[in-house]
Amino acid sequence: MSENERLIQAPVPDVFDVLTDGWTYAAWVVGASRVRAVEPGWPQPGHRIHHSVGVWPALINDTTTVEQYEPNRFLQLRVRAWPTGEGQVEFVATDRGGQCHLVMREKAVKGPAAMVPQAALDPILSLRNTETLRRLALLVQRQT
Repeated sequence: MSENERLIQAPVPDVFDVLTDGWTYAAWVVGASRVRAVEPGWPQPGHRIHHSVGVWPALINDTTTVEQYEPNRFLQLRVRAWPTGEGQVEFVATDRGGQCHLVMREKAVKGPAAMVPQAALDPILSLRNTETLRRLALLVQRQT
């Protein structure tokens, strides 16, 4: 499982405000190009964001589903990006003196990407998720 972490200069609730606003998803998730719809009830388990992956004209419409959610502490998502497959992504937040220490974990769980050895996949996911957390931090810090 690939793991990244970042100390975000904002309180945990501010970070979760962005994490759980489905309409901001494409602004901070590397690879997501647009959000087409956010189901009512998001971020409760079972609810989805309908998004597109890639760049025009090669856009692929797919979804991300909430698997677990504990407000201001934990968010687990099932992300789909076919034809590469599906992944499970977790965000774990802890307060560090009024700032948010955010850990992001990701692993491929289905499809072609799940057949790639984790040791080969981790460096790619790590690079992508470093940028994902950087974008998330910029969005959060701009709003505070």
